[in-house]
Amino acid sequence: MTSSSNQTAPEPAELGAGVVRRATVLADGRELIYYDDPGTTLPPERRADERDLAPRPETATMRRDVLTGDWISVAAARQSRVVMPPADLDPLAPQSPTNPSELPSLYDVAVFENRSPSFGPALDEAFGTAPAAADPARGLDDLDAPGLGRSRTSVGRCEVVCFSPERTGSFGTQTVTRARTVIEAWADRTAALSALPGVRQVFVFENRGAEIGVTLQHPHGQIYAYPYITPRTKQLLAAIEREGADLFQRIVEFEAAGPRVLLEGEHWIAYVPFAARWPIEVHLAPRRHVADFAALSGAERDELAPLYLRLLRGVDALYGTDPHGAFAGGTPYIAAWHQAPVDVGRDSARLHLQLTSPRRGADKLKFLAGSEAAMGAWIGDIPPEQSAAKLREALATITEDLT
Repeated sequence: MTSSSNQTAPEPAELGAGVVRRATVLADGRELIYYDDPGTTLPPERRADERDLAPRPETATMRRDVLTGDWISVAAARQSRVVMPPADLDPLAPQSPTNPSELPSLYDVAVFENRSPSFGPALDEAFGTAPAAADPARGLDDLDAPGLGRSRTSVGRCEVVCFSPERTGSFGTQTVTRARTVIEAWADRTAALSALPGVRQVFVFENRGAEIGVTLQHPHGQIYAYPYITPRTKQLLAAIEREGADLFQRIVEFEAAGPRVLLEGEHWIAYVPFAARWPIEVHLAPRRHVADFAALSGAERDELAPLYLRLLRGVDALYGTDPHGAFAGGTPYIAAWHQAPVDVGRDSARLHLQLTSPRRGADKLKFLAGSEAAMGAWIGDIPPEQSAAKLREALATITEDLT
């Protein structure tokens, strides 16, 4: 569903925890949504985006790898995206006379459509509500069919989630109130994107650190809405089929009784998994079955904000940060929130975080070489029980009151 610059912005809506959603559009028609903190000091009015922008790039094309069945999105427009701009040209900071950024107004939390997405925006063309595209998806019901040289349009949506107007930081540097606002935004966008035609899975994530490949220092994450079920989630669904529909409940109970627990709350538990691949690997899961962010209760969202912040700060404290040495910006990681697909596995695939970092020492990284990268056969560097013990020690140093 593409936006139009002629659309009338919907009325503000109050979400959970007193968060207010204010939707508008950017100069090229992309959606922009402000999520105001409870008790925000920002005025209700937001400046219009008055930039003169070039048309959006054509939607990328997916090609099927016949050896694996995976779909590879070829998004050439991403080659021109901004990489580590100077602070005064931060594209995620509020606009100023010298910085024509993506955000016209000062904000608390903001979500907008990526300018050069890997998926989207041609949902309308793909599903018959607009003139046919040059390479129409023709529906997505035959993605698993065999054959060489098969391609489809990369329909879907890619969004940027700005955690703060500050120019540096990450989710872990936010206040509890701001973290709660971001969680509300994740839930709201998960529901909205799941309802788009052709979307089968919604993925919320944060990349942190240049070592991971981050191109902007601004505190932000992303949301991808895929037109297929991702390979990792297909493996998960196959595991549930093999192990039983109650797999996640049994995992939570198994880990809760073991030596790798890091943090526990009434609604959430964080642990190093039994067969961790990465030097730092932490899973965070709700105690009851929840398919996605949109299905979380208010109490579960409230507890998640401080618990997740404590977890991230503990990960940073594990080896410490030398402002003049390696990892000066903090521990690099990928925070991947796995959610159930839109149309299958809703009663068995549970929302959970898999946070992974290649940092295997104070100044060392794990690189994926032959066995892992080529064969998918992992070799762990640190026993999970040892990793959990060190992370608990690091978490014990986080004495800030996060309530």
